[in-house]
Amino acid sequence: MRQSHILAAISLAALLAGQTGCLFRTRVVEMRTSTAKLQTATKQELVDRINRQASQIKTLNATVEIGTSVGGEKKGKVTDYQEILGYILVRKPDMLRMIGLFPVVRNKAFDMVSDGTRFKLSIPVKNKFYVGSAEVTHPAANPLENLRPQVIYNALLLPEIDKDEIAVLENDTEAVVDAKTKKLVQQPDYVINIIRRSDSDAGWYLFSKIIFERVNLVPHHQIVFDAAGEIETGVTYQVYRDHNGVSFPTVIEIDRPREEYSIRLIVDKLVINEPIRDDQFALQPPPGSQLVDLDQPQNAPAKGAPGPEPSVNTSPK
Repeated sequence: MRQSHILAAISLAALLAGQTGCLFRTRVVEMRTSTAKLQTATKQELVDRINRQASQIKTLNATVEIGTSVGGEKKGKVTDYQEILGYILVRKPDMLRMIGLFPVVRNKAFDMVSDGTRFKLSIPVKNKFYVGSAEVTHPAANPLENLRPQVIYNALLLPEIDKDEIAVLENDTEAVVDAKTKKLVQQPDYVINIIRRSDSDAGWYLFSKIIFERVNLVPHHQIVFDAAGEIETGVTYQVYRDHNGVSFPTVIEIDRPREEYSIRLIVDKLVINEPIRDDQFALQPPPGSQLVDLDQPQNAPAKGAPGPEPSVNTSPK
């Protein structure tokens, strides 16, 4: 009996289709998945890539173009500043110096040094010399005054994943422009989630995500979180080039959503693992400059500014 009911229903559908033209329609489903040839890797292979890259680089000496943007939803606007020429010196474990030059005249716009714990910042045009800890203790209204050199350092060099951290592999997708169709499509990627124990004994937390694009199998995005799960820093890496066997990105974009500023670094020249002297990280206040301690409330001027610094060559060879 049941079979006869099914046959009757099919016959009725066929009859109606013949009378009304068609009871269904066919739609073309547009391809929304990338056609790129993707590589595969295990979690351990990805972790090894991160650690190998970290162990290969001891120093960096780079000439860069520096672009800066300030603003976002909180301010209701974004201000883009003109790109300037700059130099960056990095020496592990924590040393960084970054110099920016004004366009055309090539005078110093700023000169910044950090040892990972304390930092110094000279802004000659304001005749001010700032000092402070690596962490912001008294946030300023101007987002760029909350910039700390360690943000640049951590963006340039992915840290090794050590034995006290937990790495978890996640398969995800991201929107990319397909090379063939030139349309926005979804492309699989790999995400290494790094879980770290909080310094305040609040337990384990997601410290960072390192996202690998799967065409060349290199990190192209890093997201760093605080212990409360809020995003502190987002970094995008693009256009990798080989430097004596070490692959390094040419375009690095650093985003700080909380402070609403971003920095774009375009690497023009790069020398890896050549010695960098201690005096190349020496920075003293120019004579007559006002010393400002950013760890003091309301940026109160500090006393006892030291004398001028010796001549330092920071240009890459």
